[in-house]
Amino acid sequence: MKRIILITAGVALAATIAVAAEVAPENVVYDDYGAVAESISGAAGDVANGLAMMVNRGKGNCFACHQISSQPGVPFQGNIGPMLDGAASRWDEAQLRGIVANAKNTFPDTMMPSFYKTSGYIRPGDAFTGKAGTEPLPPLLTGQEIEDIVAYLLTLTE
Repeated sequence: MKRIILITAGVALAATIAVAAEVAPENVVYDDYGAVAESISGAAGDVANGLAMMVNRGKGNCFACHQISSQPGVPFQGNIGPMLDGAASRWDEAQLRGIVANAKNTFPDTMMPSFYKTSGYIRPGDAFTGKAGTEPLPPLLTGQEIEDIVAYLLTLTE
């Protein structure tokens, strides 16, 4: 019985530590150029899940605006944003993390969504009600999903 209680307590503690490691959107530290040096989730990113998030139209939907020539199986790749071929050759990990989390810190005039932001929007809408949304809004992606996308982008070298 004591062993079960200790195991349960250990699992609960580990879960608390894992959750506590993720940095809340309002606490992310951006440098002067918008880069984020430390992991947002506190864990390494997963390359396969990063690509899945980029393709997923309900999550990152990166291919709506960007193209990656090594992904010819992804239909309807966009041409609004820059081509992501060689992204890891143009930006380092901290820069990519900052761009994915909130590109407006690096590129103020970008139309790229701020994927890890909860407040400070100009006109957030409340779904399809026609009414203004109430901040803080949930971020579009979790900290781990940001890390996963960054992990995938780091594989795109020239």
